[in-house]
Amino acid sequence: MGITDRKKRQKEEVRSQILSTAWAIVKEEGWQSLSIRRIAEAIEYSVPIIYEHFENKEAILNQFGMEGYRMLAKVLKTAKDKDPDPARQLQSMALAYWNFAQKNKEHYQLMFGVGMACCEVKMCGSEKKLYKDLMMEPIMVIISNKKNTDTNPCLKFHTFWSILHGLVSIRLTGNSEVSNDLNKMVLEDAISGFIKNLN
Repeated sequence: MGITDRKKRQKEEVRSQILSTAWAIVKEEGWQSLSIRRIAEAIEYSVPIIYEHFENKEAILNQFGMEGYRMLAKVLKTAKDKDPDPARQLQSMALAYWNFAQKNKEHYQLMFGVGMACCEVKMCGSEKKLYKDLMMEPIMVIISNKKNTDTNPCLKFHTFWSILHGLVSIRLTGNSEVSNDLNKMVLEDAISGFIKNLN
């Protein structure tokens, strides 16, 4: 291996170590504890070394945000691909979205700004579009199959997402006395009503 290849590999290893250390801090102490200085202390590097790999803390957050959107798109696609019926696709994706948020709380908080600032839209734009496109497709199919062509698909997507995000946010912030099971039942009932309204 040449010197250039070795340096490139070492740089990638340090970058990976920075990200894995940052993630460990977040998982253990929460997003509020993450800082460039905290990462540097944890991996015993100087702060300037961190800045050689990431412009600032927001650049690290954006990496995690993009990762989260890719993960969400993957679980939504898997849920969508289980059934050709668009109504059942929406139900499956709603449940997959709910489960993703419960299992990946830290990613979800960052992606959608639940209790903190979210990753920059301009940085996460293409990854963010993935999950929207997956949800939008069955909505468009249902709308195209009905006689009333005045329905606005974009409005319906935002209604669908608002139901999901609202219920997930209530659950994640702990601002509800409603149990997880009841919250999930509310989700299923709301999505069922949404689909009926689309038809």
